[in-house]
Amino acid sequence: MSSEEWIDTEKNDMKKKITGLTLSALLFVLCSSAESQQPTKIARIGYLSAGSASANAVRYEAFLQGLREGGYVEGRNIVVEFRHAEGKLDRLSALADELVRLKVEVVVTSGGGLATRATREATKTIPIVMAGDIDPVGQGSVASLARPGGNVTGLSTLTPEISGKRLEILKEIVPKLSRVAVLGISTGPSTARLLKEVEPAAGAFGVKLQFLDVQSPKDIDTAFRAASKARAEGVLVLTGPVINAQRKQIADLAAKSRLPATYPFPEYVEAGGLMSYSANMVDLYRRAATYVDKILKGAKPADLPVEQPTKFEFIINLKAAKQIGLTIPPNVLARADKVIR
Repeated sequence: MSSEEWIDTEKNDMKKKITGLTLSALLFVLCSSAESQQPTKIARIGYLSAGSASANAVRYEAFLQGLREGGYVEGRNIVVEFRHAEGKLDRLSALADELVRLKVEVVVTSGGGLATRATREATKTIPIVMAGDIDPVGQGSVASLARPGGNVTGLSTLTPEISGKRLEILKEIVPKLSRVAVLGISTGPSTARLLKEVEPAAGAFGVKLQFLDVQSPKDIDTAFRAASKARAEGVLVLTGPVINAQRKQIADLAAKSRLPATYPFPEYVEAGGLMSYSANMVDLYRRAATYVDKILKGAKPADLPVEQPTKFEFIINLKAAKQIGLTIPPNVLARADKVIR
């Protein structure tokens, strides 16, 4: 082969290589463009609350924050369908059915067990994540904390166990405490368990309990009149959607009646209540998002153990104490995680 022929051959090979590389690059660009135009799968999540949107705003934001930490952004790759019963518990079943009809992939429940029960009755297949139920085993939501066994998992608040502790703190603040009014909902799925945990503590401290049933907001005034008539020296407020939604009214009536009261959640103290001791609910709702993430990635609720609180918070409102002429002992004040002055 002459040198001229060899040069021509090299030129032709080079042209073929360039053409091949150009075509490969073009195909790569076209494929990448096609992939970038593929719509991002949007997961649809249901959120059912027994309470109101305003009463649960802080917890809801904690849940969204947990989703964001997991890479989920509302409107981009996830949509949350919110349904709030606004304390009207007879609406829960219809709202749960509505979420099922929307074919959500997971339902997150908020409301101490009532929302979970309504959702369990509406579906046996869609995964349910409890954001902080009081007694999931006792309420029949799961077979056990370690092995839920069905389509429900999530987080428990340990509220029954904590209720006795709240009475103990109230006794520390009011050493001569002998009679306590207990505000609760007799038909609530967890009320019996809550009272069962409080009664031994009451017996140990020589405190008589007066249970006052609050089925609707109009019962709250009646309950405080009954407490005053019975000469109650303190108030223990149990959790429940109706009660939680009226926390400002309850805190105001406790102050008006000059009764030291202990509450199940910080929101009561922020509304003017005296003190609360509870699991850190913001932390629980943020952690609920991790369950949603695992389920969306293929995990089954039956295989995800129910977790319990790892953070607790004790909050005291000194303004409320001053309003009823109460002095908080220094040793109790020193234990508070937050003091409102």
